[in-house]
Amino acid sequence: MNKIVVATVTILLAATLITGCTWDKRDTGTAAGAVVGGVAGNLITGGSAIGTGVGAVGGAIVGNQLAR
Repeated sequence: MNKIVVATVTILLAATLITGCTWDKRDTGTAAGAVVGGVAGNLITGGSAIGTGVGAVGGAIVGNQLAR
């Protein structure tokens, strides 16, 4: 069930990024980093919600800083 939720959220966020919303480069980097980090955290921890959340937060921070 948790993997289905993560996959759904990932697809929705990816679709949002692809549609060309009015975000600037930094916002897009933050969102993309959160998606990638969340998926990575989920996979590394075997589907743990805490691992997914920590990965998403870490990925958002990294994505935000890389998109400067």
